[in-house]
Amino acid sequence: MAALKEKRSGISKSSYFFTIAVVVVIGFVAGTRSNELLGAIGPVLGFKVETSTLDLSSVQKTYQQLKANYDGPIDTQKMIDGASRGLVAAAGDQYTVFMDAKEAKAFDNDLSGKIGGGVGAEIGIRGGKPTIIRVLTGNPAEKAGLKAGDTIVAVNDQSTIDWQADKTADIIRGEVGTTVKLSIVRGSDTKEFTVTRATVNNPSVEGRVENGIGTLTISRFDDETSNLAKKIAQGFKQQNVKGVILDMRGNGGGYLTAAQDVAGLWLNDQVVVSERTGGKVVDELRSGSDAVLTGIPTVVLVNGGSASASEIVAGALQDHKAATLVGEKTFGKGTVQKVLDLGAGTQLKVTVARWYTPNGKNITKEGISPDQKIELTAADGDAGRDPQYEAAKLRLNQ
Repeated sequence: MAALKEKRSGISKSSYFFTIAVVVVIGFVAGTRSNELLGAIGPVLGFKVETSTLDLSSVQKTYQQLKANYDGPIDTQKMIDGASRGLVAAAGDQYTVFMDAKEAKAFDNDLSGKIGGGVGAEIGIRGGKPTIIRVLTGNPAEKAGLKAGDTIVAVNDQSTIDWQADKTADIIRGEVGTTVKLSIVRGSDTKEFTVTRATVNNPSVEGRVENGIGTLTISRFDDETSNLAKKIAQGFKQQNVKGVILDMRGNGGGYLTAAQDVAGLWLNDQVVVSERTGGKVVDELRSGSDAVLTGIPTVVLVNGGSASASEIVAGALQDHKAATLVGEKTFGKGTVQKVLDLGAGTQLKVTVARWYTPNGKNITKEGISPDQKIELTAADGDAGRDPQYEAAKLRLNQ
């Protein structure tokens, strides 16, 4: 503090006013030519900046005419969000989207698996009726005694006849701490369960070992996927499994780096995926050098719901012949998105590159074809059969 005072006292009055003048000039230039400054500084700091501007005078005119003549209240924030949404949609890319604050929060929660006010049960349709397909470990449904295979015939005394899985799940959800009443048919018995909703713990990775085969199920690629998958893989190794089934059916993707790490459980310092912008390779992601499961016979289960990051893993393991793919053709999403904050809770999810498998294939709209095609029909689901999983086990037991 003393040194600071001595330093101030050493500045002459003329130097002081000169310094103020320089600061004012710099501030003026920065304020009036901020785009140009950002355009010059951005690449040095590693981010892109577009310095051109868009003439939005017609949008302002539309707003002014609407504001002056519309008979009713106008929500200005909704107008701003709507204009941004339309601007982004005009790019013509289904994966480049504007998200308002509510949508952005839902997107983040979906990617991280955060489900507020749920019971922790996966709902599907079996025999035309809403049925519990899976009970998540450590969550309210399990603690209440609900089981996979239970048919939900009523929710809060409302019949579920003709309800789809999404509607059933939406009505079961509610505020944390509140209760929901479920009427269940199990075998020939009808049971009543009152379950208290809670924040659902839904890890992205689960693993189990049965008859010497380890099954690694990955439902999405989030911040925890890499560590969870590696921990389970190390457990497989310690138990000397004779084979591994990697189940990524219905996995819509997630973080690219998580996919890189998961592929690295089998691949030792090999290319996982390359990114191209404008046809030019801008990045090449390789696996690490700690391939815990390398050399262990592996089957990857995929279907039409396997997209993006899950396709990256499947494509890398297939190209490097580290695994056999069983199931149905994947979704076919060969683009990479980046999420940018726009302020006030809004976000822009924008396509920044196209990704290619190690053999140089972009799977957009084509998907990845399995080595062994096996369909999972509605009849299989109703009967509780999983021919895809059975085929994977058969391959590993040969």
